Amino acid sequence: MTEAPTQLTEVATRVETALTDIFSTERAIWRELDPVLDVPLGDLEDFVAGGGKRIRPGYCHWGWVTGGGDPNGDGALMAGCALELLHAFALVHDDVMDGSPTRRGSATVWARFIERHRAGAWQGESRRFGEAAAILVGDIAMVMADRCIGDAPAEVRAVWDALRTELNMGQYLDILGTARSAVTADGARTIMRNKTAGYTVVRPLQLGAALAGRADLADDLADHGMPLGIAFQLRDDMLGAFGDPDQTGKPVGDDLREGKPTLLLARARERATPAQMSVLETVGGEMTPEDIAAIQQVMIDTGAVAASTRETDQLLEEAVNAIAALPDLHGSRAALRALADFVVERDT
Repeated sequence: MTEAPTQLTEVATRVETALTDIFSTERAIWRELDPVLDVPLGDLEDFVAGGGKRIRPGYCHWGWVTGGGDPNGDGALMAGCALELLHAFALVHDDVMDGSPTRRGSATVWARFIERHRAGAWQGESRRFGEAAAILVGDIAMVMADRCIGDAPAEVRAVWDALRTELNMGQYLDILGTARSAVTADGARTIMRNKTAGYTVVRPLQLGAALAGRADLADDLADHGMPLGIAFQLRDDMLGAFGDPDQTGKPVGDDLREGKPTLLLARARERATPAQMSVLETVGGEMTPEDIAAIQQVMIDTGAVAASTRETDQLLEEAVNAIAALPDLHGSRAALRALADFVVERDT
């Protein structure tokens, strides 16, 4: 397993401690009103604590430091918590949309509520209840995230609002592309820029810098963050199609079963022969391990995998070169380089 750099793990530890305190307070309030309200909050806390690399808080912290913030201070800490809670919102809802029963090797939130419904022999449809409850859990995460941002200056709020809006618009493009099963390479790039690159790297960096009073660094941070965020998604696509379930916590070929509109798949379709296209047409349906292996082979044979690997390397180089235009404060450039290498080499 690829080890996360200390510039990320140290931030992650501080954010996780703060999140534990947030949930302790929140659960106590609602448990006193009615003990049943501790269940959705408990599921949300389990989800937030149950894995994840804390990449977004890491970028927020180093955006803060790049903007002149104290690396040992807490000026970006609550924003980091907000980003993790927002990420939980997105993933809990994403699992409902995709019908994913597992994430990070554990049952998803909606799957947990289905089992509770069945175990209690409650009225109505178990799946409908599970999905409804999970949507509310995601909504709670969004509200908690917004509260962590609090009464932020206008420059900070502008970045936060842009981040949230882009995430949801990118997600709509994603589900639309899955439904239509006809996303082009250009369409896949649009989704990557909005759903992943901005939300994962660019906006967290800009959020941290804005908290430090350096909103003027936005363009230079984007020059680093946008190519890196796209490279992050290209790596994610590879893991979704070829990743080891023991590492990713999801079944092998999970993105293929869901019919995700990835650039990897778009490239394979553009280059496929008629015979290869017939194999790719099985994407998004019920597939056996043999079907998954056949699709993976087409992705390799068409050169889609090699092209994705080359582009990832090129984007990483572009992102690294852009670091030179940013201030170097308290090791911020070295930290950004370490994070860049990690996000494109990770195996989960």
